[in-house]
Amino acid sequence: MTVVSDSAPPVIRDYYRVLTGGIESYADGRELLPLLADDLDFEGPIAGRVTGSAPFKEGVRGFVANVGGIELVQEVHGPGGTAVLYDAHLPRGTVRMAEFLEIADGRIRRLRLQYDPADYLAKGGG
Repeated sequence: MTVVSDSAPPVIRDYYRVLTGGIESYADGRELLPLLADDLDFEGPIAGRVTGSAPFKEGVRGFVANVGGIELVQEVHGPGGTAVLYDAHLPRGTVRMAEFLEIADGRIRRLRLQYDPADYLAKGGG
């Protein structure tokens, strides 16, 4: 399943492939780690601010386990980053999410995730 267009940087295409590949193929996140800078700077509504690819890899596991698909609303790509607006299909409904990703040296260096955390939890996010 392709989430973003072919105009997205390869690391972004691979990132969304991993997010939507299902928990069986996610396994221990070994496909995700090469896409992330070791010192990834992540910020999201539930996790708060997290530094490092390893904690992010563990945190995103619940999303991968529960998301039934992602429907792209809009994407914007620039020289240093990408913004993606999408609907995440969860077990009990759909949640609108926005991700702002900065890329350095072919890896995701910074990721800002925006969504309504109460809506996410109510619809089966985890």
